[in-house]
Amino acid sequence: MSERNIALVTGGSAGIGAEICRQMLDADYEVISMARRAPEFAHARLHAVQVDLLDAKAVAQAGAELAAQYAISHVVHNAGVIWPNLLPDVTMDELQGLTQIHLGAAISLVQAVLPAMEQAGFGRIVLMSSRGALGVPTRTAYSATKAGMVGMARTWALELAPKGITVNVVAPGPVQTDMFYDVIPAGSEREHNIAKGIPVQRLGRADDVARAVMFFADPANSFITGQTLYVCGGASVSSVTI
Repeated sequence: MSERNIALVTGGSAGIGAEICRQMLDADYEVISMARRAPEFAHARLHAVQVDLLDAKAVAQAGAELAAQYAISHVVHNAGVIWPNLLPDVTMDELQGLTQIHLGAAISLVQAVLPAMEQAGFGRIVLMSSRGALGVPTRTAYSATKAGMVGMARTWALELAPKGITVNVVAPGPVQTDMFYDVIPAGSEREHNIAKGIPVQRLGRADDVARAVMFFADPANSFITGQTLYVCGGASVSSVTI
């Protein structure tokens, strides 16, 4: 393992991804944010790669370039999109797009950095799923692809465990981010009702989720792999109306 952990964080420009980047930088990681835009903050150990994760060829090229430049020890695939629609209105373009963002990009990037992890005998892969994987109205494509991340992570965990590489999943519930407010109007009665319906009686924050990622990312946590941690205020064991 290299002296300094080098983490690739997708969707690191805002929201949960930006908070993951901040917490990793605080923990002395070198961090590469891969997103459509650069983070709004700067740091000597923060590098920004601007890529549209919907573009499979661009993601593969960026992954190959980063793998040639850095011995990446951590991958946090945090980037995601919701695109809500009831079943009659779901399009194949939406399904294919979310499959690329949530699954295809993860496969491509991990394939690129895997040789370095295998050579080091160490790696940490964290995929960001969602409490929505358990089912939420208007989330056909989203919940399907987020659920797919769980199965994919479990498979990778079995394949990579003998090589010192762990693979785990963080599945947030409703969290106060721009993506959440793209669907739920801020300050609305609907937002209030969602918070009230969560057992802990509040919406999640980006730092709640980032701490869970940091737990799985910790080099000391080598005996935990193939697991899904719901950071949802109890919503995964209750019911919440979105």
